[in-house]
Formats: sequence, C-alpha cells, structure tokens
Amino acid sequence: MGKKKGKGSKGQKRGSRDDPAWNRTDVIEREHMKNERLEKYYRAQNILPESEWEPFLETLKNPLPTTFRVAGSRQAARLLNETIRDVHVPHLGGVVFEGEAVSPPQQIPWYPEGLAWQLNVAKRVVRKSPEFKKFHSFLVFETEVGNVSRQEAVSMLPPLFLEVEPHHRVIDMCAAPGSKTAQLLEALHAQDTITSSSIPSGLLIANDSEYKRTHLLIHQSARLPSPALMVTNLDASIFPAIKIPSEQTTFPEHTKARVAAKTQYQLMFDRILCDVPCSGDGTMRKNPGIWKHWSPMDGNGLHSLQLRILQRAMRMLKKGGRIVYSTCSLNPVENEAVVAAALKSIPGFELIDMSNHLPGLVYRPGMTSWRPSVSREVNTDFATYADYIQSLDEEQRNSTKMVETQWPPSAEEAEGLHLTRCFRIYPHLQDTGGFFIAILQKKPPARAPAAASASSESKRSADAVEGLEKSDVKKLKLDSDTQDDQADDAEDEVAVPEETTDEPTAAMDMDKPSGSNSEPKIRFKKGKTAEGASAHFKENPYTFIDPTDPIITACSETFDLSADFPASNTLVRNPIGDTVRSLYIVNDIVKSIIKHNDYARIRLMTAGTKVFGKQEGTEAKREGTESHFRVLAEGLPVVLPYIGPKAVVQADFAVLKTLMEAYYPLTSGFADPFRSMIEARDDITTIAREASAAKKQRDQAVAVAATETPIAEDEKAESTDQAEADAGDLEEDQT
Repeated sequence: MGKKKGKGSKGQKRGSRDDPAWNRTDVIEREHMKNERLEKYYRAQNILPESEWEPFLETLKNPLPTTFRVAGSRQAARLLNETIRDVHVPHLGGVVFEGEAVSPPQQIPWYPEGLAWQLNVAKRVVRKSPEFKKFHSFLVFETEVGNVSRQEAVSMLPPLFLEVEPHHRVIDMCAAPGSKTAQLLEALHAQDTITSSSIPSGLLIANDSEYKRTHLLIHQSARLPSPALMVTNLDASIFPAIKIPSEQTTFPEHTKARVAAKTQYQLMFDRILCDVPCSGDGTMRKNPGIWKHWSPMDGNGLHSLQLRILQRAMRMLKKGGRIVYSTCSLNPVENEAVVAAALKSIPGFELIDMSNHLPGLVYRPGMTSWRPSVSREVNTDFATYADYIQSLDEEQRNSTKMVETQWPPSAEEAEGLHLTRCFRIYPHLQDTGGFFIAILQKKPPARAPAAASASSESKRSADAVEGLEKSDVKKLKLDSDTQDDQADDAEDEVAVPEETTDEPTAAMDMDKPSGSNSEPKIRFKKGKTAEGASAHFKENPYTFIDPTDPIITACSETFDLSADFPASNTLVRNPIGDTVRSLYIVNDIVKSIIKHNDYARIRLMTAGTKVFGKQEGTEAKREGTESHFRVLAEGLPVVLPYIGPKAVVQADFAVLKTLMEAYYPLTSGFADPFRSMIEARDDITTIAREASAAKKQRDQAVAVAATETPIAEDEKAESTDQAEADAGDLEEDQT
C-alpha cells in the first residue's frame, strides 16, 4: 500500500521503529531482525550453551531453505524420487550463476528412503538460471498433481514418530493446513500401488477448530483420496466422545453382565497427533514479522489451551497407543511445561525414548528447568510459583493469569518424568526451523490374576464414584470391569448408554481428574459445543444407500464391478428429495461412526472419497434419457481394483496421450481400430488401458465417454462437482 503525500519517512532514523520497514510483517531487512526481549528471555532459559548462541541467532536471520517431499503411494514415490536423484540432480550439479557455483538439491539425511529434499538457492537463481527454472517448473507440476508436497523439514517429523500403520485409528487434532495429515494418509495407504488405492481398515480423523481452514484441509487431502478419512470442525480441547458399536463379542468369565451387555462405546485411538497452536517463534525464518512483536507472554497465554488439548488426547488414547505433541515454538512454557503438567495430571502415561528412530536427525534433549516470565519485560526472577504468588498482594493474586503448571517440576519429578526424552530442534543444527516434539505412550495394562482383579474391581465400584453423581443414566463411567487380554480395548473405552447417547453433558464426564487437581475439568456446555455447534452447522447430511438401489446396480453393470465391491459402504450427500449427483465410498469404521453419531454434533465436514459422478448431456436432459454415472478422477484409484474386463478396452499410447491432452476429445478424433471399437459399444463410459509394450512402465487407466458430442457441464446445484464437470467425461489416473 502506497503512502499518502506528506507522510513519508523524511527525517526518520533508519532502523528505528518509525522506519516504514517496521510496518511490514512479511519482509524485514536483516538489520531489523532483533528483539531484546527474545534474546534476554532465551538466554535466561539456558536453551543453548554460550558457544552456540551466535550461530543460533545468525541462522534465525537467514531465509529458510526450500524443502519438499515426494508424496503419494510408496511405489510411485520411489519412481519419482529416482527421477529426481538420477536425472534432475546431476543436471543441476555443475550450475554456475553470476560466477558462483550453485548447490543442487540435497536429500534430507534423516527422512526415510531419502524421499525428502532441501534446495538452498536464492530466488533470483530460480528465476534466471535456465537449469533451475526448468527444475522449478517440474516441481510446480508435480505439486499440482499431488506427487510432491512443499513442506517445511521439521513439519515432516511428527508423523514419522507416530509410525502409523494401515489398521490404526488416528486423529490429527489440529490438522490444518494439512501437510501432516497428508503424511498420515500416506501411512494408512502404505499398501497402495501405482494405479490403485487400497481401502485400509484404519481411520484418520482430521480436525480443526476454524471452519474456513477445514476447507483448505479438505483440498489438501484430496491429493490422496481415502475412504478412511473424516474431516471435523471442532475445538480440540473439548473434542466430543464418538460412539461406535461394541466390537467385542466374547468376554472373560469374570466380566460383569452389565459390561458385557453394553452395545456402544467411545471410539479410542491408536495414534494421536497434537500439533497444537503456539506462539510460533520457531518459524521466524519464514515469518520474520515475529521479530517485531515477540513477547514471552505469547507463550504464557497459550499454555492452558495447549495443556487442555493434550489432556483431551490422552483421554481418547488406547492402552499401548501413542501421542505426538509438537509445537513450532522454542518456549519451554509451551513445551516441557505442558508435557510435565499433563503427565502429572493423568497417570498411566510415559515419555518414550525414540532417540534412535531417525538416524541423521540432530537435536537437543528436552529441558528439565526453566523460569517463565511474569511480564512482557522479561521478569524471570521467580524460581517457583509459590515465590511468585507470595510477591503479590491479594488483588494481584486474584487477577493474575499465571498458573502453577507454567513452572517446572522439582528436579526429582523432572527426572522421573524423563523430560530429556523430548526433542528440541534448533535452526542452526541442520539449517531448519525451530521445533519441539514429545512422544507419549499410554502404558499397556498390567496383568493381574482373575481373583485379585475381581476383588479390586469391587472396591473400585465404590471408590471411583466418590464425589460424582449417582445416576448411571446421565453420567458415563470409565469401563474398568474387563481387565484381561480379551478385554483390554473394552477397558479403555467408555460405555455409552443407548438411551442417553445424545446427551451433551454426558460425553465429557470421562475427563474428570484422576489424580491431580491441576487438570481442568472439561465439560460440554449447552450452546457452545454439542447442541450449540450443531445448531449452526449447515453441511449436507450423509445417507447410505442400499446396495440394490438402481443407481448402484447401474454403476455395477456399466463398470462390471466385482462382487467384493463395497456397495454397502456407498453414501450420498444431498438433501432429501434432491437429485443424486455424487456417490462416496467409505470404509467400515467410517460407516460405523456416521451411522451411530449425529453428523452435525461432531461437525463432520466430509467423509470418504467421491467415486462416481452423474453425467448428463444436453440432449439427454431434453429427451428425458436415463442419466449415467462416470468414474471421477479422485475415485478411480479406489474403484479400479473392482472394475471387470468388460468395462476395459485396450488402447495404444497415442490414444492415451490424446485423452490426457484434449479438453473435450471427440470419438472422431481417434484413429481406428480404437475409434470403431468405441463407437460400437453401447456403454456410455468405459476404461481405456494401454496395451502396448510400454504398459510395463506405464500402467495407467482413464475413463472415456464414448459419445460423439462433448458432454455438457453438470448442473451447478452442487458446487463441489463443478471442478469435475469442467473436465468433461474424461478422467485419468496418472503415475
């Protein structure tokens, strides 16, 4: 934005806060990259030895290198990575720009299989060097089709420490913008091939509290369509209990009848990612505006929210499950203080040692001692919370926002909590941003003899309800009545009485403190969460359709779908009475969640992946001809394994090239024998597969409409279908 006349910088001292550069938050000159409060605060915390302080500060002032990872299925990722390594990198190896040698892209040493790269060149080199300009165009194209993900190096770490497997039930509690969610999806789909997608038995719920950011999240995750994905729009600190039917059919002999009779339980997770909101001072290299306004009170203000989110995650974790807590902050009040407070407030968890998990990663261990600042001017004089409180008069004590959990535990407690097992990533160590990671595990249940177990259970029934309301109908109770091998999961889960499953106050009673009084009580309040949230939720409903429905039958006949196609997991998302335009596929656990929970209460934004879309030409609409469904680009990898030979025609490379390049190809534009074969078919839609010798390298599938006239756009009633309609009746599955 330009200045008004007469309001220039004449007479202003360069480098002062009156300098116009201080009005910018995106661009700051190096001379402005200083903040006395930041330096004073972190020196007081002793986050680094004195010998590393200057390299640390200097690195903070340098631009962050460009980093990216090769995404998608493992087979496709490996092939593309080989192309980068064997073709592009050697081509960039000897580049000289303005008399200086330019470094080619380098593999990030700690990323598995070398699938992540770092490019540390100036923007002017990328713009003006022909070699790097060509490589940049290659990256842009591969990013657009989802084969490459631009992502900060340290942001790639949390999903790697989770070690997600295809059967795991996973939740990303603060997921937007979605780069880590994409990594988690890739782990769920580890069994995918180049051309087809598996349907994993696991689950990924990607949640974010901001409505607009959930749409960005949906867009990002669309690069890897998954029937196992759900996106929700909820406050992570009060994430509601999700109900699922009891999955246990046999129980040990000593199991109480009322426990075995339960039909619904809370969904518990194997893996939880808590990449929580933070002050973000670890991102100063890409967000230089932080230099101007950083204050220690930023972290103080977020501490309680971060703690509540982590505690909520701990309450939703299975025994033996794992949580990764992470921030892009260096402040111990947002990091070790949160982890220590959570571990002290909820027994049964521990920090696990994963120091050898990623060879090549350089880091520093977690801190065991720190001093929070009690003012913006960096006052770290108080070693304990008690010392701080004693320094205040009565009025100040009532108004202070500082809390005891912001201070470190005693030296003995810190040692017992193993805070040194946390990871601190500093920018100067490997030319990255700053980051913090802690890996928590819920301890597996201790094995106990049946008699002792039954005795302890009887005692617990009296002790556990002390101070609680006696109503079994209105309150949920932790199900600890089954404690042997076959009942471990049932013990984790919270039984949900059928007659009160929609009671908003009941869903969070499991979050009562079990040991320490420092854990905040988390409850639903009417108007804020369950009922209030659903009142303003305007997304379309989720309706499963019968496998014998004419639409499913028609799609099955058109594409010769095999008998194991999951037709019973097909749903539509349109108001009752509206024309069906899209069909979605979900896996079994997603279906179970949708059928047993109010979609508005859990603020479900999307679920599964869209596989079929309605295709109506102008002529068909006018004559009342029956409409047909086509395979959508995002759904083709999911549907392809079920498509039978009757729906597949053989094509040479020239045909596939035409299909991929032409916007609205006509059958008259193809040469025989392909043209005659398509014109002779009665099917509106078929699958063309390359039949030449190159098929061994390129096993690609594309949906083809065998009509002489271009297909008109779909009706605009469903905006999410518009992008698909613009592509006409051609869909492709590209390697």
